Amino acid sequence: MTEIIDGNAVAQEIRDDLGAAIETLDDAGVQPSLATVLMSDDPASETYVSMKQDDCAEVGIEALDYDLDPEADAADLFDVIEQLNADDAVNGILVQMPVPDHVDERRVLREIDPEKDVDGFHPENVGRLVSGHARYKPCTPHGIQKLLAAAGVDPEGKDAVIVGRSNIVGKPMANLLVQKQAGGNATVTVCHSRTDDLAAKTRGADIVIAAAGVPEMIDGSMLKSGATVIDVGVNRVDADTEKGYELVGDVDFESAKSVAGAITPVPGGVGPMTRAMLLYNTVKAAGRQHDVSVELP
Repeated sequence: MTEIIDGNAVAQEIRDDLGAAIETLDDAGVQPSLATVLMSDDPASETYVSMKQDDCAEVGIEALDYDLDPEADAADLFDVIEQLNADDAVNGILVQMPVPDHVDERRVLREIDPEKDVDGFHPENVGRLVSGHARYKPCTPHGIQKLLAAAGVDPEGKDAVIVGRSNIVGKPMANLLVQKQAGGNATVTVCHSRTDDLAAKTRGADIVIAAAGVPEMIDGSMLKSGATVIDVGVNRVDADTEKGYELVGDVDFESAKSVAGAITPVPGGVGPMTRAMLLYNTVKAAGRQHDVSVELP
């Protein structure tokens, strides 16, 4: 019987387990804090930021909220980042993407202090990840590692196919899975829009991670029997519902479920883990910055 990997449950366990680390910080007089910076009026971005702030409140992390007018000058955003970098009371900085077109996204990532870059996207942190000495693992790939572990899936010696090569998921995921350490040691293939005969690649994989942003592009016919399928996609498609749409992943869940040994749903799979690992990185950052040793789940 196919295991449905419950991301909500695993994320809750991680939030619960962070309590001990937060108590250790509190005993040392440290209040972990995360600053969220929003320069957008996109409803989805506003919702994401609100959810992250709620998560912080649940576990005892102080959430600092900075909203900027999307029409404001780019310098206003960089001034806020500079202010947060200099503030010792701020442990983590998250600038919600995407930023407006007139703001250089790459510069945003470079301007955040690497020690406070709890997304793990600063070039210095990317380099540390690739070298096998990550300061902060990017939240979605790290969350996927936790989901695999929760499902009892050890990547060591397995063939893993990642569909998608983004800087947020595909590339860091490949780096984590290939590394010579716990949660790694897989043989990794990264596929993308130019891959020839994608189905041939995915059918040979023990682990398939779909992160291309294409609704239901992978179906059961493209999977090996018993494969573990991690669906990162969250896509809106038209549907006869009250909202006029429904959310689907990059995997056709029903057909894949009949073949896979384990699979994540959408929603309720990878999404909650991304948010949980942001909290994880924020607590880790607080410990690093204040030289307090904390045990993390």
